Amino acid sequence: MVAYVVERVEDVCLTAGGPLQSMDWMSPYVWEKDGKLWLMMRGVPNPLGPDDPTGTIWCGCSDDGLNFLMDDRPAIVPGPDEIDAGGVEDPTVEATRDGLIVYFTGVEDGREQGSLLLATGKDIHCLKKREVILKAAEGEGNIKEATLFQAPDGSWRLFYEFARDNASRIGMACAAEMAAEWKVIREIVPVREGSWDNWHLSPGPIVQRPDKLPVMFYNGATVDARWRIGWVTFDQDCMCVTDRGVEPMLVPPPATDRAATDIAFAASALLQKDGSIHLYYSLEDRMLSRATVVAYD
Repeated sequence: MVAYVVERVEDVCLTAGGPLQSMDWMSPYVWEKDGKLWLMMRGVPNPLGPDDPTGTIWCGCSDDGLNFLMDDRPAIVPGPDEIDAGGVEDPTVEATRDGLIVYFTGVEDGREQGSLLLATGKDIHCLKKREVILKAAEGEGNIKEATLFQAPDGSWRLFYEFARDNASRIGMACAAEMAAEWKVIREIVPVREGSWDNWHLSPGPIVQRPDKLPVMFYNGATVDARWRIGWVTFDQDCMCVTDRGVEPMLVPPPATDRAATDIAFAASALLQKDGSIHLYYSLEDRMLSRATVVAYD
């Protein structure tokens, strides 16, 4: 059995002006392009007022993956359509030869429902919203936290969080092409009774190491929403679970403020040349970190 172990944790720092500097920072999606590391993330007003958007999406770049210089204006903002007038959240980026494909959550005006939306553009400064990818089925809610994976046959898997019976779950959809119509398949990672992930589940990033099964660093919680990060492996096609860590891989440190949110939440990961993994995540729904994860066979 493979064991995924956190060997180092480092703060992620943003150099930002204007409104972003005073916001809470969440959902750090990091990718590499043209010799630099790029960050797309959610900024949330602090405090969040009743009429404030639940998030705007910002971008920045870095040479070392820890210190990011952020843009002066957001890349994706709420509205004007009602489907995301309440806020934009949780970006997931796929870089292609033609530019960027960004999946993000749009929160409806009134904050009653969230759907998965798509934006595309040649770079982070000219993204254009395109269409709704997934809306919640009857009796469910809040589609968010997209994770993408390309199977060996070239088809794609889309993992996402959805709400049912006052709990978060991980769903999966399939498509022949990344920006095509997605077919919802099923809930793929079950909750475990009596465990740290017995109530809430949300997908995190997937990493494919050479000659190894794909691993997802997922988010799990008890009914009181104390989120931790664990790992689960899938078969090569990402259609079924093959293994899963017993205990959480990453637990947030004790908060300096006793009233702070008790959450560690994975958002993106990059495989390094030495085989280690840089895992980007948020803490307390307000600050960003990077863990170096090593796999031991």
